[in-house]
Amino acid sequence: MRVRIIEPIKSPELKRKRVCAYARVSTASDAQGESLENQTIYYQSLIESNPEYEYVGVFADQGITGTKGERPAFQEMLALAREQKIDLILTKSISRFARNTTIVLELVRELKNLDVEIVFEKENISTMNGDGEIMLTVLSSFAQEESKSASDNIKWRYRRKFEKGELAINATRFLGYDKDEYGDLVINPMQAEIVERIFNDYISGMGTFVIAKELNAEGVLTVAGGQWHPSTVLNILKNEKYKGAAKLQKTYIKDHLTKKKCINHGEVDSYFIEDNHSPIVTREMWEEAQQVMLQRAEAKGNMADAKEKYQNRYLLTGMLFCSKCGAPLRRRVWNSKYASKKIVWQCSTYIIEGKKSCPGTVIEDITVSKLTIKQKTVVEEVIKHGQKYYRYSGKS
Repeated sequence: MRVRIIEPIKSPELKRKRVCAYARVSTASDAQGESLENQTIYYQSLIESNPEYEYVGVFADQGITGTKGERPAFQEMLALAREQKIDLILTKSISRFARNTTIVLELVRELKNLDVEIVFEKENISTMNGDGEIMLTVLSSFAQEESKSASDNIKWRYRRKFEKGELAINATRFLGYDKDEYGDLVINPMQAEIVERIFNDYISGMGTFVIAKELNAEGVLTVAGGQWHPSTVLNILKNEKYKGAAKLQKTYIKDHLTKKKCINHGEVDSYFIEDNHSPIVTREMWEEAQQVMLQRAEAKGNMADAKEKYQNRYLLTGMLFCSKCGAPLRRRVWNSKYASKKIVWQCSTYIIEGKKSCPGTVIEDITVSKLTIKQKTVVEEVIKHGQKYYRYSGKS
C-alpha cells in the first residue's frame, strides 16, 4: 500500500497596502498644536492596528495655510507617492488636504494616475470611487469659499482697528521699541542709542554702507540678531516710527489663495497717525534724513521715487545752489535737540564729502525765506568789512 502525502495548499499572502496620513493646522498656537499631536497619534494607531496596512508615516504641517502647495511635510509625502512608495493616503477632510480647489483636483488626478488613493474621512470620499471627483469639486469649492470668507473677516477686523488708530505692530521686528503691558510702544534705551547714532552718522555725511560696516566691526547686532547691511540701515532711516508717527497698512495681502504680501501703493486705504508714541529722534532730524536721501538719490540719478515723495516738502528744495561747486544746498537743522536750533541751507558736497571737496556755502533759512525765488538760484557768500553778505544769481 502506497501512502502519498498531500500537502495543504498555501494561500498566497495578501500584499499589504502602504498607508500614510496627512494632518495640518493653519496656526502655531498651543491649542492647535495639541490638535495636530492628537491627529498624529490617532492616525498612527489606526494604520498600525490594521493588519492589511503597512505603516509609512504621518506627515504633519503646523502653522502653514492650506491654500498654498509648498508645505514641507506635504511635499515630502507627495515625493514618496511619486516614487510609488505609498498606496493610500488618509486625511481628516478636504480643507486639511488643501483649500484651493485647483490644487485639490490637480493632485487627486495626478495621484490617481499613480494608483494612489486618497480617503477624506469627514466627507467619506475615496478618490478611487466613480463619483469621487464630482463630490471633490463641489466640496473643495466650499472649502475655498470658507477660506476666502475667513480672510475677508480678518481684513475687516484690521481695518476697523486702523480706523480707530489702534496699532497692530510687532515690536520685535524693528529696533528701538518694546511693548508695555497695554500694548503701547515704549522706548528701549539701549536700542534707541543705535537708532540715534545711525541718524546722526547719516546726516553728518556717512553713507549706509559705511554705517553698516562700522556697526558690524563693533559687533553690534540687528534686531533679528544678524549682520548689518546698507538696506537694513536705510529701512531704519525711512521708518516714520522713530519720529513718533505710525503708518498703518503699508502692505496688504493680494488674495487669500497665494497669500502674497504686496506693498500698498494706494490699492487699499492706509492710515497715518501723528504723535502716536514717544519719538527716538526729533521730527526735524527725521525730515533732514529724508532730505539727505533725496539729495543722494539725485546725485546718483535715482530720483524716480524719491523726488515724487519729497520734492514738494520745502519750497526751496532744489532751488538753491552753491557758488563754489554748483551742488544743491540742502536744508539742515543745527543743534536740533536744543532750544537754540537753527535752520540753514548748506552745500550738499560739503555735507557729504567734507571741506576738502568744497569749502561750502551756508545761508540761514530765515534770510533766504525773505526773498522771492521762482527760479534756480546760485547763492554766493561775500565778505565786506568783516561782515558776511550774499549775492544771488540765476543758475542759468
